[in-house]
Amino acid sequence: MKVFAKKLIAVLALVPGLAFAAEGGYPLDRAPERNDLASLQNGAKIFVNYCLNCHSASAMRYNRLRDLGLSEEQIKNNLLFSADKVGAMMTTAMRPDDAKAWFGAVPPDLSVIARAKSSPAGSGADYLYTYLRTFYKDDSRPTGWNNMVVPNVAMPHAMWQQQGIRAAKFSDQPDPHEAGKTVHAFAGFEQVEPGTMSQQDFDTATADLVAYLSWMAEPAQHTRKRLGVVVLIFLSIFSFLAWRLNESYWKQVK
Repeated sequence: MKVFAKKLIAVLALVPGLAFAAEGGYPLDRAPERNDLASLQNGAKIFVNYCLNCHSASAMRYNRLRDLGLSEEQIKNNLLFSADKVGAMMTTAMRPDDAKAWFGAVPPDLSVIARAKSSPAGSGADYLYTYLRTFYKDDSRPTGWNNMVVPNVAMPHAMWQQQGIRAAKFSDQPDPHEAGKTVHAFAGFEQVEPGTMSQQDFDTATADLVAYLSWMAEPAQHTRKRLGVVVLIFLSIFSFLAWRLNESYWKQVK
């Protein structure tokens, strides 16, 4: 029995590693929790300025940003660049044919990307947070950029001016699966040119963008969670009253 328990623990310990391997071998960083209105507003600003040029969010209307504490006037003056009306969908002006010719693929719609990228390796927010922070310069790629989470990615680094230019360092390391062989493994990033932001500020901005993408995937999620708490409290009170009423009724019957 003890031998079986030890084997079971060993198998369970390997599960996280198997999950990471399914994501291409690069571990995902946990995305910071940034759900306050200021962070979401900043994330919306970053999304409109850096993502909406190529990607659409066709399931989201600009006027839904009022849920983040923005007025229609603020939306119109600061965030409405590719549409005429605040009630319009968040679509890009880029034509699919042009996008395919420039990048080799049509950029995906980002309406529910934060939910679509959820996996055993981590949440969709973890995936996006790691992906957006692991671009590096690669002159062998058509766009000049590559990514650790998505090798040979077609997307260029949209926020390279903020993060700066980084190179990826690789080294030959022993193959953990076969003795005597080596593998070309990632050994870290090297900052080639500084960006307009420090690494900490860039991580914060990326976290705000990811928080907005997560909110956009389900704008009613916070309302749903609040209602869930209210419903559970109501059911608890109702169950207690029903139990007391039932006890009182059967006491008189007996």
